[in-house]
Amino acid sequence: MVKRVVFAVPGSLDTPTGGYAYDRRIIAELRHLGWEVDYLDIGEGFPAPDEATRAAARALLAAIPAGRPIVLDGLALGVLPDIAAELASRHPLVALVHHPLALESGLTTERADALRRSERAALAEVREVVVTSPATAKLVASDYGVPAERITVARPGNDPVPLSAREPNDIPHLLSVGSVVPRKGFDILVSALAMLADIPWRLTIVGDLTRDPSEAAKLQDLISRHRLTGHIETTGAVAHSHLATLYGKADLFVLASRFEGYGMAYAEALSHGLPVIGTTAGAIPDTIPQGAGLLVAPDDIAALAAALRRVIVDTDERRRLSAAALAAARTLPTWQDSAAIFAATLERLA
Repeated sequence: MVKRVVFAVPGSLDTPTGGYAYDRRIIAELRHLGWEVDYLDIGEGFPAPDEATRAAARALLAAIPAGRPIVLDGLALGVLPDIAAELASRHPLVALVHHPLALESGLTTERADALRRSERAALAEVREVVVTSPATAKLVASDYGVPAERITVARPGNDPVPLSAREPNDIPHLLSVGSVVPRKGFDILVSALAMLADIPWRLTIVGDLTRDPSEAAKLQDLISRHRLTGHIETTGAVAHSHLATLYGKADLFVLASRFEGYGMAYAEALSHGLPVIGTTAGAIPDTIPQGAGLLVAPDDIAALAAALRRVIVDTDERRRLSAAALAAARTLPTWQDSAAIFAATLERLA
């Protein structure tokens, strides 16, 4: 029997975010497991599509042969409850929720409420919901009314990382990875580092600068106002091979996210044996177990600065956290593990 599924995703799978990287790898691993996966790009601009994009998405989805299972990425599904209802009458429908849309930072109260209502209505139409962390599973059940038995946790996988001896840099090198959008908290990170002018450090921020040009401009202005231009480099998105090199050369990883549905960059940092400094927001404590990093409350500049100072100045602390990070990395799922869980959800649709 041919196992076939459509993955409907808003935009190119090459988009440099963790969510798209997840979709790309799960599709590849499902194919290795014998699934015929049809990737369907339903258009750019989600979760705020214009009417032309919405109409085009409806037409593309309506053309899928009846009865074929569809996995619809939550970035689009959450704002398409009417289309979800139409599809549910003809297809087994699976929602892939990386994180609830209403929890994106920088939204007005009215916009967040509208997204929450829309996504709740859309999720009511699907047969199964796949999320990327236990924390997101709890949110989808408690805030969106999805029965727990219809929720599957398929955490992102990790690839093995060849490790070599890591020598500390003369000037501690910090690495932060994430698209420059409000949710990633780069403004908080720069403000915290501005409190550490008395100790040496340098920071590389790796992430898409085009997702939110206004936020990228604000970040550069903040770096300039704090006179940190010589200490902080923003590279934009980089190739995976170059990112691996940056992980290998860093002394510690830091990301001040205001929310994460999982936090793939945090998991990558663990795999590279980096001490991790982050926040307690969303699923980050699921990803970074106690002892493998220092987590502070989101938006707490003083606490973040104190954690950074502690790890920057104490090489023994960095070694301890590094060893704990490597131990934690060994407990993370592989992409093959994640795909097997995802495939089991698809099998249930039959």
